[in-house]
Amino acid sequence: MNKKEMAIKLAKQTGLSQVKAMEVLNAIFAAEPGKGIIATELDAGRKVLIAGFGTFYTTRRSARTGTNPATGEPMEIPAKNYMRFKPGKTLKERVAV
Repeated sequence: MNKKEMAIKLAKQTGLSQVKAMEVLNAIFAAEPGKGIIATELDAGRKVLIAGFGTFYTTRRSARTGTNPATGEPMEIPAKNYMRFKPGKTLKERVAV
């Protein structure tokens, strides 16, 4: 399912127009800088908990020394933040059926 298909289903279930449903999805899930509720919260280092569905959060991987696969030479890999998602119990149980 892509975002357009999700907007159509959201519109049918809520009585919103498809345009309004797409605006809602963009407000929540947009990844462009300064947009998207989830992305903005993750940028600020906060968790986004959706009860029964799951938790979006970030973790920091520290800098480390790795190996360049082309040359075999050691190289420094910089520290980086990663986005994570941990599914909630209800979602896990539903999918596992």
